[in-house]
Amino acid sequence: MTERLPETAWARRGDLAALVAALDPQAQGNCRWVGGVVRDTILGLEPKDIDMATTLVPDETARRLTDAGIKVVPTGIAHGTVTAVLPGGPVEITTLRRDVSTDGRHATVAFSAEWHDDAARRDFTINALYADPQTLAVYDYHGGLGDLADRRVRFIGDARQRIREDFLRILRYFRFQTRFGSLPADEEAESAVSELAPGLKGLSRERVGWELMNLLGLPDPAPTVRRMAELGVLEQILPEADPAGLAALSALVTHERTSGIKGDALRRLAALLPASTAVAEQVASRLRLSFAQRKRLSSSAARESSAADARALAYRIGMEEAHDRLLLNGADVAPLAGWDVPRFPLKGGEVVARGVRAGPEVARVLRAVEERWVTEQFPDAARVSALLDEILAHTSARGD
Repeated sequence: MTERLPETAWARRGDLAALVAALDPQAQGNCRWVGGVVRDTILGLEPKDIDMATTLVPDETARRLTDAGIKVVPTGIAHGTVTAVLPGGPVEITTLRRDVSTDGRHATVAFSAEWHDDAARRDFTINALYADPQTLAVYDYHGGLGDLADRRVRFIGDARQRIREDFLRILRYFRFQTRFGSLPADEEAESAVSELAPGLKGLSRERVGWELMNLLGLPDPAPTVRRMAELGVLEQILPEADPAGLAALSALVTHERTSGIKGDALRRLAALLPASTAVAEQVASRLRLSFAQRKRLSSSAARESSAADARALAYRIGMEEAHDRLLLNGADVAPLAGWDVPRFPLKGGEVVARGVRAGPEVARVLRAVEERWVTEQFPDAARVSALLDEILAHTSARGD
């Protein structure tokens, strides 16, 4: 695989050239692009973030940037990270580090001047790639280029040691395996994540929830989630999932794709769970989901066993939640494409103007007209007026 980054638009950005000039004006090689930006560029993907590593200590990094007129934010100064705010987007700049101690959740680090030290403390070989910003030469200390070529996700050094440093790396492993890996997976990695999976219970629920949702949001997480279940990992973070949920997730991913609907992490989480509002609320609480996410998950848990009329459903519960329920049921979502949920055109004042006394009877008439309006697929105002006539005539005939 290439030992230089291919020419790419982001590497030619003027604000990044100014950043490099500020940090390394004499081209001494004291800063390099690192991690995902290097990995993704080699794979021909558009990087989401641009990170830089440097031999400069944070105070010196901040001083040089400030002197060059570049805004600096001390986003993680205790761990050696500052953020340069650039017109093209922020860049995190972190001083080279080595681990002093770890407890499975947090690491105590010391600054280093050695690139090998910094590479050795990273999780996977494909994330320990560096590139010179001037020459675009790639520095690979742990065989990451070969692993990228073979689509292999491999821990740096001893997999069990890497995991014991931070148990969240178990979930990161599966996320990276979904994005970049192929089968058969690395045997040492799978053995390690299976053995050490109980360590996930000691992590904060927010960290676990964030990592799980990122995994479920990938194009096709179903094979990976099934493997997580086989290795005893899924039961540590989502014990409510069962074989039926695994099958439902696979079916949902297929249905999303054939329906032309973008995959959604929360919808996929719902697929893994039984159709129980109580279970959905329990999981949402444990994973520290937002109020809006909890509402959606509970709504998905209340999904019908048979497909409802798509537009009627969207009118009653909203477009997003209707998509969730329909897709989870394997129902057709085509009727919702390009359709906006209409507003019921009849107001209570119009009913009162027709001689109905204000109060409960007005509400009853409105509900009756609205039900007919939805059943008839939302006809125009003229039809609504005719429906009102019919309902009032029926009411009068009954002597109500």
